[in-house]
Amino acid sequence: MTIKTILASDIAVLDSDVRTGGGTDVTKEIQNALDEAKRSGGVRLVMDGAALVSELVVHSNTTIECLTSDCGFFQKGQSNHPLIRNEIWDRKVRTARNISLIGGTYNGNCPDQIHDYPEDPWMNGANTFNGRHGTVPIEFCGVEDLLVRGIRIVDFRTYAFMLTNFRNCTIEDSWVDLPHRMQAQNQDGFHFWGPGEFLTIRNVGGKVGDDFMNIGPDEGDGVSSITDVLVDGVFLDDADQAIRILSRGTGLCDRVTIRNVSGSYRSFGFYINSWFPDETAGNFGDIFIENVSLTHTAPNYDYRPPMLFSVGGDIRCLTLKNIRHEYPIDARAVGEFGFPFHSTTPRTIDAYVAAGGKTHKIRNLIIDGVTVLENGDSENMEVFSVYGEIGNLILKNVFSAKDKGVKRSGTLLAVHPTGSVDLLDAKDIVTVGSTRAITGKENVSVLLENNVTEL
Repeated sequence: MTIKTILASDIAVLDSDVRTGGGTDVTKEIQNALDEAKRSGGVRLVMDGAALVSELVVHSNTTIECLTSDCGFFQKGQSNHPLIRNEIWDRKVRTARNISLIGGTYNGNCPDQIHDYPEDPWMNGANTFNGRHGTVPIEFCGVEDLLVRGIRIVDFRTYAFMLTNFRNCTIEDSWVDLPHRMQAQNQDGFHFWGPGEFLTIRNVGGKVGDDFMNIGPDEGDGVSSITDVLVDGVFLDDADQAIRILSRGTGLCDRVTIRNVSGSYRSFGFYINSWFPDETAGNFGDIFIENVSLTHTAPNYDYRPPMLFSVGGDIRCLTLKNIRHEYPIDARAVGEFGFPFHSTTPRTIDAYVAAGGKTHKIRNLIIDGVTVLENGDSENMEVFSVYGEIGNLILKNVFSAKDKGVKRSGTLLAVHPTGSVDLLDAKDIVTVGSTRAITGKENVSVLLENNVTEL
């Protein structure tokens, strides 16, 4: 095998601009260079300028390296396909390996693409809903040993980046930007469907029009799993939503660690939920989330109240550690537990249960280290609300305080009539200005309180 290095300016006219587009369509020339991976066994394409292209296909043993962020690709209008994809998509077999995207800008030209289009035969049913496929700039399905480092994805029509059926993939030091954000148009950032294992994401951030990140192992097929995920360093620039973890069927989502999330979001922080109504409660294993500090901006969705964490589904163990919720602009909760799916809200869950609906069970929930600071904008906030079944709930090292002079209201933990806790161990808790630290104690089978102070 020979890895051939090709300088883009030697084989194509690079007269486009990664921000504004224009120039000469050089899709054919760039694609011919990428096909060298099939002829020689490998290729390193060095982008030393900006290329106007429609759709590019990469093969195994391919590296695309952009010399600066002004180098890269601008997608031609009405391409309505991935800007970059691997050749053969397969939900079960990994058909590509050793692909790297290093540096540069990938501009999807959002205003000149359609949201979704009919599935093509080569997609083999991957990443589609009802035969339709979203327009995604960078999309891989069936890949092993993928490295994405230092890239910028700009103006994506639906998701910015989609990865399905993967093993040993790393994304780091990368940013998504959305000058043309549209309301409720699924302009997600990073989107992952199973099967997948060994996913590492470090130091990523940016602006999105829906979820910044979605880890949804079986969202597409109801059976695939994603395991062994590390997300470390997420910076949100006024995202609609932060991170969604979704299991809708038998697909397992397990051994997921998310830490160091900061910046600002509009409506919803973390959704951990099966989401789809009338299906199972999902299959969540161990999820660990640590060190979250987010600023709250005005919500842009009104189908349910805003929140930081909304948790539903069948979950073996969820740990939330070192969470800061400082001066929210409304009464959004830090955590709501037990919602069956997205259309059930605190406004409707009583009627839902009365009609025979089932809430979901979290077997073990550990909340360790929470700081809540309030002014007068979050009156009557329930910091934590339980609407479904919890087996063991450990709540410790919590400080919740209203500013001096703010009206006393709200509660730290409310266990609602539709919810229950088998064992609640509450310790080392201080609340200042709340009406009560814990309400709904009659819905707790075993209650242990140690060093719980209400001021």
